[in-house]
Amino acid sequence: MILVRPATLSDEQAVLVLLAQLFGSLAGTDERASPVAAARSRSFRRMLNSERGAVLVAEEAGQVLGVISLSFNLAIRFETAYTQIEELVVDEAARGRQAGALLVRAALDHASREGCNEIGLYPREETRAFYEKLGFRYAGVELRQALPSAPGHP
Repeated sequence: MILVRPATLSDEQAVLVLLAQLFGSLAGTDERASPVAAARSRSFRRMLNSERGAVLVAEEAGQVLGVISLSFNLAIRFETAYTQIEELVVDEAARGRQAGALLVRAALDHASREGCNEIGLYPREETRAFYEKLGFRYAGVELRQALPSAPGHP
């Protein structure tokens, strides 16, 4: 039986491996070999201790099958904070077993408990139907721009 729970520090390596599946060649999982993995490790640890986000994992028999990360954001247009799904990935070997849907439903519950009244994400085109089946509706696209690093930050 697949269970969803908050991530812990002991889940770090499994989460980094899952992120490598999500982002392909951009991600390594060994902090000593990859600055990308080291940055993701720091971000994972920061999110575990933050009121501005959450990380949930799906596991079965002690094995992490998937991860979802959330951020809680403020905007003038919302009376309360809103939630953003940042990453969702299920291990390739566990896909089709409803772990992704369980993670999304748990994220909806978690966001609601945090007082948020809306949740959003920027899906890949190939994942859009998955989210729509879970009640999400298409609301537009995203534009991004990288910012110069702040002094003292990589």
